[in-house]
Amino acid sequence: MTDVQRRSATWPAVIPALLVCAAAPAFFVLETAWLGWALLALGVGGAWLVERGRPVVADQTVSVGSRRETARVIGVSRQPSLTRDLALIALGMLIVSVIPLAAELDNLAMLRFTLALGGAVAVPYVVSRFVFRDRAISFPWRAHRRWGRLQWGWLVAVLVLGWLILPFYFITSGVYQNWPVVDSPDLIARLFVGVGAVGIWDELFFICTVFALLRRHFPDALANVLQMIVFVSFLWELGYREWGPLLTIPFALLQGFIFVRTHSLAYVVTVHLLFDAVVFAVLVHAHNPGLLPIFLL
Repeated sequence: MTDVQRRSATWPAVIPALLVCAAAPAFFVLETAWLGWALLALGVGGAWLVERGRPVVADQTVSVGSRRETARVIGVSRQPSLTRDLALIALGMLIVSVIPLAAELDNLAMLRFTLALGGAVAVPYVVSRFVFRDRAISFPWRAHRRWGRLQWGWLVAVLVLGWLILPFYFITSGVYQNWPVVDSPDLIARLFVGVGAVGIWDELFFICTVFALLRRHFPDALANVLQMIVFVSFLWELGYREWGPLLTIPFALLQGFIFVRTHSLAYVVTVHLLFDAVVFAVLVHAHNPGLLPIFLL
């Protein structure tokens, strides 16, 4: 979809997209499953109604070769469908919503997280590629250009800001208690793996799936705000409560902005893992005062 087409199609499509994204706080903040299901159904159904009144644009054949007689067909370019794309987002959220997101470190909980979160990324990708055949979801690992000074500087800034802000947030608000006590090497190792794995998944789902699908229909800024609603709602149930949204809202928006600027999953994952490294250290410090004497609080 061209920029002109996307701008002209934005406002009729905003309400269905907002309904689908609003299912995230229903699932993960209010923890009211029936409301989440209703919002997803209304959003996907509304998208179908919006698209029903539009002229049908035929799929275009993609071929290689300069001459029509000898050109070889290599695929079909499908026009973006709001209904299909919102259905993929809804599918991912439904899969995540089947498990409680409270942080736990036992074997069963970690298996449950692996299957649900992994499925929320894998299933929409498979459906997009092999059922819808539009390759709407991709994971562009590298942008084929070196990171500049600004990008390296932001990585340093993430560590410094995390070191300054996160201990104050976790400890003074008491939200560190939303994570289990880690008072043994085994539990500390499990926390390290869990925090890092969920951080990588965040970028695969919220940025490369939700944000990427929304960008096919809306300007980047609007798509970013919509994905932020889903991102922050998930983090709320995960444990970032109290005044946590004051941190998670700008973080989610910045991750979307950085992805637009860099087109690099590797970079946004690096940013997130550095942030989560500080989160991990703060949680260990909060549960074991004096074990990591590197924080001001």
